[in-house]
Amino acid sequence: MAAVNNKTRCITCDKEKRTVRCEGCLQLFCYDHLTDHRQELNKQLDHIQLNRDVFRQTLNEQMNHPQVHLLVKQINTWELDSIKIIQQTASECRQLLIEHRNEHFNQIEVNLNKLTDELRDIRQENDFNEIDLQQFNEKLKTLAEELDKLSNFSFQHDSTPLIHKVSVVVASSEAISSSKNINNNTKWKHNGSTIAGGYGEGSQTNQLYWPYGIYVDDDEQMIYIADYGNDRVVKWKHGAYYGQVVAGGNGRGTRKDQLNLPTDVILDKKNDSFVICDYGNRRVVRWPRKHGKNQQTIISHVACSRLTMDNNGDLYVSDWEKNEVRRWTKGETTGTLVAGGNGKGEDLNQLNSPGYIYVDDNLSVYVSDSNNNRVMKWTKGAKEGVVVAGGHGEGNTLQQLSHPQGLIVDHLGNIYVADSGNDRIMRWSEGSREGSIVVGGNGQGKQPDQFNYPDGLSLDQLGNLYVVDWGNNRVQRFVLDID
Repeated sequence: MAAVNNKTRCITCDKEKRTVRCEGCLQLFCYDHLTDHRQELNKQLDHIQLNRDVFRQTLNEQMNHPQVHLLVKQINTWELDSIKIIQQTASECRQLLIEHRNEHFNQIEVNLNKLTDELRDIRQENDFNEIDLQQFNEKLKTLAEELDKLSNFSFQHDSTPLIHKVSVVVASSEAISSSKNINNNTKWKHNGSTIAGGYGEGSQTNQLYWPYGIYVDDDEQMIYIADYGNDRVVKWKHGAYYGQVVAGGNGRGTRKDQLNLPTDVILDKKNDSFVICDYGNRRVVRWPRKHGKNQQTIISHVACSRLTMDNNGDLYVSDWEKNEVRRWTKGETTGTLVAGGNGKGEDLNQLNSPGYIYVDDNLSVYVSDSNNNRVMKWTKGAKEGVVVAGGHGEGNTLQQLSHPQGLIVDHLGNIYVADSGNDRIMRWSEGSREGSIVVGGNGQGKQPDQFNYPDGLSLDQLGNLYVVDWGNNRVQRFVLDID
């Protein structure tokens, strides 16, 4: 920074004083406000280093991604079940997989270490400005883009008369079905990684404010989050540091381009649009994914709590005021009652503040019956449901739940539920009288193995578990533990 002898106006206090020009932003500062300016630059550098640490965590996860181990297991199984003529092919596949990981991920590691050294050096020398900070941000962005391109693996095979010829495909959108990865004994790593939010309550692009529902799009490696307190839906690409608003975000209101406390979102790929539970406006809206225009209200005058869609494209909406769940086919004005609808209560034909919904291939409806501290299952056409999780009063034993929220069911009939009041995720095997703790259950907190009122829940095709950590304004991902 070069000193200026003549008195000029400080950009901060607008007073004529002896000033110094910052070579980064080229603005003039008096001596007092120059110190403030430097402190702000130091804060920005701290933020870059924090992002560097987050990126290193993501890099380490990718280098030890369980999918790599799963692919090796599949290759080994194929090798053992086949004859000697295909053993060489298996060896080539393993070598390609490992060489790709070592070559490309190691290069990213080298570049990240170089960036770390540069950050340490300028911090020690205290010789940096806005231009330097911008360059560091660009370097981090470039590394993230490179990692994103290299993080996808898949296993493919082609049928032949006697054997299957296998190959490793790098950077493909093909994913392994979760049905192959999850069984009754599946475990997840105890510590989750923050993949969205985690920077405190706020409305910046790297923040969330009381998030609720989540939708995982495996095809595009993207998650969509109902950002309740910010009246918006945001998307977060895998490995990104910032989200992007895809619906709402125009202030709280009733206009077509506004939302009011959204609680859930699903992606209707057939119609290339989002379906959003616009809780504060008592409506369900369809929001085109492209251009974000021509929004329309598809269900009105409903105290919508959560929603989902079955394989036929029918919508299911839980109404917390009427204590019921209805199925809506396209064009319907009243919907069809599929659960509850007999007033607030704890009988088997009643619900009390129903929340998240899951519909299986047989069109059975699972409901988080929040204030009854249980999960209910209603088979198609049933007049009453059955308790499939909880139902023994509010508590923290393995037979109990406390205001359950997020809900999913795997291909084996195992029920996964966000036991919000107990800050844990539970699994109930079909027919079991008690559940088991999957992740969490370590007290309320913000550590990687803790939650603060977990809410939304989802699984991707690899079997990774996603938890919306409502009170911590973040989304956590837990990878499979296959050790």
